[in-house]
Amino acid sequence: MNLSTPINENTSHRVLANDPDWWRGAVIYQIYPRSFADSNGDGIGDLPGITEKLDYISDLGADAIWISPFMKSPMDDFGYDVSDYEDVDPMFGSLDDFKELIAKAHGKGIRVLIDLVISHTSDQHEWFVESRSNKTNSKSDWYVWADPKADGSPPNNWLSIFGGSAWQWDSRRCQYYLHNFLRSQPDLNFHCEEVQQAVLDAARFWLKLGVDGFRLDTVNFYVHDKQLRDNPPYPDPDSLADVTGVNPYAFQDHKFDKSQPENLKFLERLREVMNEFPNTTTVGEIGAGHEASEIMKQYTSGDGRLHMAYSFDLLSNTPTAKYVRERVTNLQNIVTEGWPSWAMSNHDVKRMGSRLPEGVDPQVATPALLALSASLRGSPCIYQGEELGFKEADVAFEDLQDPYGIEFWPEYKGRDGCRTPIAWSKDGGFTTGKPWLPMAQDHLDHSAEAQVGDEASPMRRTAKYLHWRKDQKVLQKGSLDFVDLGEDVLAFEREHEGEKVLCVFNLTNDDMRVALGAYSSAALLEGHGFSAEMDGEALNLPAWQVAYLQISKN
Repeated sequence: MNLSTPINENTSHRVLANDPDWWRGAVIYQIYPRSFADSNGDGIGDLPGITEKLDYISDLGADAIWISPFMKSPMDDFGYDVSDYEDVDPMFGSLDDFKELIAKAHGKGIRVLIDLVISHTSDQHEWFVESRSNKTNSKSDWYVWADPKADGSPPNNWLSIFGGSAWQWDSRRCQYYLHNFLRSQPDLNFHCEEVQQAVLDAARFWLKLGVDGFRLDTVNFYVHDKQLRDNPPYPDPDSLADVTGVNPYAFQDHKFDKSQPENLKFLERLREVMNEFPNTTTVGEIGAGHEASEIMKQYTSGDGRLHMAYSFDLLSNTPTAKYVRERVTNLQNIVTEGWPSWAMSNHDVKRMGSRLPEGVDPQVATPALLALSASLRGSPCIYQGEELGFKEADVAFEDLQDPYGIEFWPEYKGRDGCRTPIAWSKDGGFTTGKPWLPMAQDHLDHSAEAQVGDEASPMRRTAKYLHWRKDQKVLQKGSLDFVDLGEDVLAFEREHEGEKVLCVFNLTNDDMRVALGAYSSAALLEGHGFSAEMDGEALNLPAWQVAYLQISKN
């Protein structure tokens, strides 16, 4: 393929199945490009590095990759502050590099999703440069500008997630501008028709290059309350004891600064654009706290909005049987039609391996937890390094890069601990230069190279499971109903087109004997890499193991 010629929607999917429903149950592997693989020795991962590792991703069993931001950016928030929606930042490569990545990924049957960050831009984006120049320019209302109160203070009480007021004074326009995140990330004004059209055009640009969909960053932050009304206090202040000492953002009920009803109209417009490109999808990140499930229901209802929404339910607490049962049941009771995307960790939260109970080895527990996320009704996301059983890296203050961590240190150490470069070998293997963040010794000890030849390693066990799952339509697309086999046992049925499978998880360090009752005649399925055995009418399930039992099949 001539990479100087843009890939278009007619050729980019030639090697992939024509399946508009491919995303439902697909395994998505999240790549944080700065830390995945560095091809040129500058210490920062890049697009050619991802291309070089596509065989690894294919061997793991992923159906798609989601690449965190790589568009042109001053990198104040590491790519989540876009300064040009239609170009690759030089630190990651070029548009030709991206076209080659798309072509080679599709050649291996791997779909490609990319982060689309449109709630805000960088303050270095040409749109904002023009918008702030005066109050009468052609883009004067492309961002959220407001006059001060009579005493000169900000227009309302809205807060930034990164600390302090969400309003920044601009001496050029003598007005405040809204920034829900960093001061250098001004919010776009989605009440402006031209803004909506501009970001939809940006989406079309990447769809024409062949991307299979978007992970939509902060998808419920697009539209703000036009009247700029104050947010009320959080309705349950007693529940905030563990968070308000770190970030006062939690003190407010964010009723007016996000999740506005007009957002739905924009999502419907975006879906119309997606429909122009067959076999594409969207997964929205909904940051809405206690109302996340209700917002998810609205955003994924019907066929005209998001295809799926990213759930935060398994990104924090220890994944006990009780917790998983409660959170998934709550979501299913509210989001009856929509399709969730599950993850145990990502680039913003502490790694799964460091959220386990004391005494649990993530090298042992990881395969069961990843199998859990891939057995729930939804589409699982695996964050790079989870399959290797990595723990959170301990990054010293002098090595911190994350502005969030620098602001709230030491109570909150930021997100660098989950963003350190992947250890491909015992010597690192990520770069020939100095990595942008130091590599953790624990990661080097459990490198991909060390695990690839060890069938008992979390990486090989995860790969065996994911390849087995490719033939299990019931786990990809079926309904889910929890069953009671004991308080410490996580068990549920998946059913699809007459096939019914019982999934049983031991998420503890102790062996279990599970009385199967009505399921005693079910047959154990094999080939997925987990250990269990039938013992009369009971199931013997060792620590951190999973059993799949065939209940019926028409």
